[in-house]
Amino acid sequence: MGIRITGTGLYHPEDIITNQELVDSLNAYVERYNEDNAEKIAAGELEALRGSSAEFIEKASGVKRRYVSEKTGILDINRLRPNLRERSNDELSIQAEWGVAAAKQAMENAGVTAEDIDVVILSCSNLQRAYPAVAIEIQTALGIQGYAYDMNVACSAATFGIKQAFDTIKAGARRVLLVNVEITSGHTDFRSRDCHFIFGDVATASIIEETETKAGFEVLDINLFTQFSNNIRNNFGFLNPSETTNADDKRFSQDGRKVFKEVCPLVAKMIAKQLVKNEIEPTNVKRFWLHQANASMNELVLKLLVGKEVAEAKPELVPIILDEFANTSSAGVIIALHRTANEVNDGEYGVLCSFGAGYSVGSILVQKK
Repeated sequence: MGIRITGTGLYHPEDIITNQELVDSLNAYVERYNEDNAEKIAAGELEALRGSSAEFIEKASGVKRRYVSEKTGILDINRLRPNLRERSNDELSIQAEWGVAAAKQAMENAGVTAEDIDVVILSCSNLQRAYPAVAIEIQTALGIQGYAYDMNVACSAATFGIKQAFDTIKAGARRVLLVNVEITSGHTDFRSRDCHFIFGDVATASIIEETETKAGFEVLDINLFTQFSNNIRNNFGFLNPSETTNADDKRFSQDGRKVFKEVCPLVAKMIAKQLVKNEIEPTNVKRFWLHQANASMNELVLKLLVGKEVAEAKPELVPIILDEFANTSSAGVIIALHRTANEVNDGEYGVLCSFGAGYSVGSILVQKK
């Protein structure tokens, strides 16, 4: 019997922010900031902030819009972050609520109930709290026995989570519910021209189980890699108050040019090596479900794998969902799989590959069964 992904689920909030809405808010903030600090800017003590445009965002990233947990607070230039209600300890947390919604859909699609699942893993970049584990909260809300835990490998958390699920099943578990809830708007600096447009909020879930009769994507090979880099970083944490520091500047930051230059060749090399190991030509892979960070990154990875001519003739080899969702961190590859799984026929191959902070890269070769 093989270990397969037999069902996926997707939840997103109702609020949508377009590029133009985001730009209007940023530009209003920039104008006020530059006016308020005109003397210091003229004296060279501060740098003037720059505005942006919707056209720049789409050209730079491929993003056109994004779902967010709450939009009015994000677009308010006096706040520039979601306006969320703090929930009591007796209420389901927002991250658990979203995870439960995505999980129920994945369970229905896989034809399983809470009694069929032994393990719940919440794997994501953005955990709402340190403890108790949000995964345990999701487990309890769904009525699942067994155990649950949280894990974080930044944008590679889904593929690394599939590896944990795979190993857990090999060790005797029947089924694993993998949940990826990314409420990224809480850590995005909406004052920054360079990153205010990157992220969106979403939740995904997957059922992984050992079966020879149920349809799904059988996991054939898993390759994981990490290498330390400061080029993508988020320093927000519980030690900040003890450091007498400004937590406001500890949110997401990256050197986008370095990430592009260093990560794309690394990802392509890893996938190519994996395919050689399994004696599969890159052109025989029906879909490459890549991390949804930047359309240009995915286009380059595809060109490095199958050649420029094939990549340009068959852009559908790399499904793009970030135009609608933006970068949803770990959830992006699962959204792409969820949305386009029907485009892969029985016997055909696919690759799930995520990459992000760490650096971390996870590549999973699957076959439709």
